[in-house]
Amino acid sequence: MKGIRKNKEGAASFYIVAFSTLVLVIIATSFAMTVIAEVARTSNDELSQSAYDSAMAGVEDAKLAYANYQRCLSNGATATAPNGDNTLTCNEIVYIMQHPDCNMVGRILGRIGEKASGEVQVGDTVTTASGIVKSETNQAYTCVRINTTLSDYRSTLTSSNQVRIVRGHFEGSVAAKNITSVKFSWYSNRSDVPYVYSNSIVAASSRVAFTSPISSSVAIPPTIELQLVQTAGTFNISDFDIASGTRTDRATAFLVPTSSSTLAATTNEYGVGAWNGSKNTISAASLAATNDHTTTNKPFAVYCAESSTDEFACSVTLNLPTPIGGDRSNDSFMFVVSLPYGQPDTDFAMEFYCADGSTCSTVTSGGSTVASSQANVTDAQVSIDSTGRANDLYRRVETRFDTLDTSFPFPYYAVQVLNGGITINKQMTVTSEYSNAETMRR
Repeated sequence: MKGIRKNKEGAASFYIVAFSTLVLVIIATSFAMTVIAEVARTSNDELSQSAYDSAMAGVEDAKLAYANYQRCLSNGATATAPNGDNTLTCNEIVYIMQHPDCNMVGRILGRIGEKASGEVQVGDTVTTASGIVKSETNQAYTCVRINTTLSDYRSTLTSSNQVRIVRGHFEGSVAAKNITSVKFSWYSNRSDVPYVYSNSIVAASSRVAFTSPISSSVAIPPTIELQLVQTAGTFNISDFDIASGTRTDRATAFLVPTSSSTLAATTNEYGVGAWNGSKNTISAASLAATNDHTTTNKPFAVYCAESSTDEFACSVTLNLPTPIGGDRSNDSFMFVVSLPYGQPDTDFAMEFYCADGSTCSTVTSGGSTVASSQANVTDAQVSIDSTGRANDLYRRVETRFDTLDTSFPFPYYAVQVLNGGITINKQMTVTSEYSNAETMRR
């Protein structure tokens, strides 16, 4: 009996030790797996950032390539196919730009041969405490395309950059006079951020009042000031002060968002309703009337549906008036887009259309070519599509930047009030900016 009792006591100790060891093994294994997972995630994050840096290196090289292309155009270069002698001329640079592919940037900058293909290595070495050594991430950009012909113009307005000037240049034979309407959209639609839960335009006693974005508990799309500037082939300065029917050389539309379709469809002493029951539309006569000094330039109430699944929260189609004295000139057709109240920041897009039923461009859909009344914008903005690599991980970046017209350097501001005083540019007045409210009051 004593032996049996001793055996039982030994078995209990064995079970305790065994289970304790098992628990410790599970804890140690879990800790090891967590460490390995964190190391793998850190490595992947580093590779992802390195691939992104490679893609951004492609973007910066694309800017240099585009600058070379612009320099060649300003010198009168025309397109000539590369002959493979590894001495790239301006004519050959123009040809490469007009026949874009993944290797265009590497060819223009001489990173690869002028007829070669392949990726461009970046970040081959890194500097460490022991000196310069070979990089372990093997970075490169594998494909960079530059496109100067786009289906729309896109940009961002912020409190520090409140103005954008959009020039009307179009692809091929499409002239500015063919453009009959513009679709303007703003404020990126995000499902995780509610907006327009209160009307941002309200009627007060004999005036128009706006809901303050600062005091509101929700995001509200901003008011947009959209100015049209256009002329015929010849014009007088006095023409800018004339409005006749659907003819004017300038117009200014204040686009004020509202969540009320009833308010957006109503025209009264406080504003002009743009909502027609299916979309927001401003007629050419209403737009031209904003330059008629005998009438009041009322804001346009634009309906922005809270449940919208579109890319932008608000959009409106503006039917364009024609200039005084003739057809619209290709050299003097532009829009000035601005944030009159400087907040909140907003993305926007502009699409240009010819008359319904006319062909302004062609698009490929389902393997077939389809005519479209939407015009392609060219040389107003540059799109760069860059793919970068680090080892076997790839990142793709698409960015846009505005082109610089050195033959027509227009200012954004005529009067600018800063802390140090007032600076006056003796140029066309577009808008004003101040960085200190107290200075403005003084």
